[in-house]
Amino acid sequence: MGLLGTTSQNTYYTGSNPGTYQFVNIDSIINNFMYIYVGENKIINKINRTDVQFHAMRALQELSYDVLRSFKTQEIEVPNTLKMVLPQDYVNYIKLTKVDSDGIERILYPTSKTSNPFAISQDADGVYQYTPIAGTYPLYTTTYEDLTEQTPSDTLDNFSDTTETSPETGDSMDIELDNRGRRYGLNPKNAQANGTFYIDNLRGYIHFGSTLSGETIILKYVSDGLGTDSEMVIHKFCEEACYKWIMHGILSTRSNIPEYIIGRYKKERFAETRKAKIRLSNIKIEEFTQVLKGMSKQIK
Repeated sequence: MGLLGTTSQNTYYTGSNPGTYQFVNIDSIINNFMYIYVGENKIINKINRTDVQFHAMRALQELSYDVLRSFKTQEIEVPNTLKMVLPQDYVNYIKLTKVDSDGIERILYPTSKTSNPFAISQDADGVYQYTPIAGTYPLYTTTYEDLTEQTPSDTLDNFSDTTETSPETGDSMDIELDNRGRRYGLNPKNAQANGTFYIDNLRGYIHFGSTLSGETIILKYVSDGLGTDSEMVIHKFCEEACYKWIMHGILSTRSNIPEYIIGRYKKERFAETRKAKIRLSNIKIEEFTQVLKGMSKQIK
């Protein structure tokens, strides 16, 4: 019955996947749910495995955002184009940092003063340009229906050409201010020399300011945990919460289930999710004590 009996210590320590014992894959979650929660004299008498699979994947997605914290990172060197492709499994960003010569991460702040709009291509008279669309058989008539986009837009092009100056010189870092040395009332997020960025979610790119060309950038972002089969795993601290998510999801879509049963599993889902979040917070008493000691230090 032991879970470690099938793997020798030599196989584990010389293998390429250490640390996997703390996780349960999504297939095991589905199999366990079908075995424990589905059958005669149980709340769910019969259900298709595909339905359980759908709710299991939805549970994994929701738990990944707030409980499992499926955070991933990518490191790149900013090219001359000053843009980075968003990762394939990107959902939202946590932070972007620039790595200095000592390996210290310096946080970058997003700019709220620019965007990358759809720039319509125009001729000298301001007439909109359209992209020709070849006709099909039998007419083969060329039509002009879609507007031609000018890339990059003037707005984004001007942002990429902006020179951000250092606060050590007394010049403002804010793009909306000119370099007159005005410091009073400066927005704190702009009073730094690390650089800025803009995320174009629609087109899937991150655009950087010109001072970041050639710099090493780290993107920390949120994934939904469904990128690859190897990523579709649940931490054992969160396994019971996943079962409750699946159960509540299934019962809430059925018309013959009493409301008090649905409410019961909704409460259980909330309780198990809260318990998993506390367990995964990984608070250590020694670290907490050090923080308290630091807060009580006198300022001389």
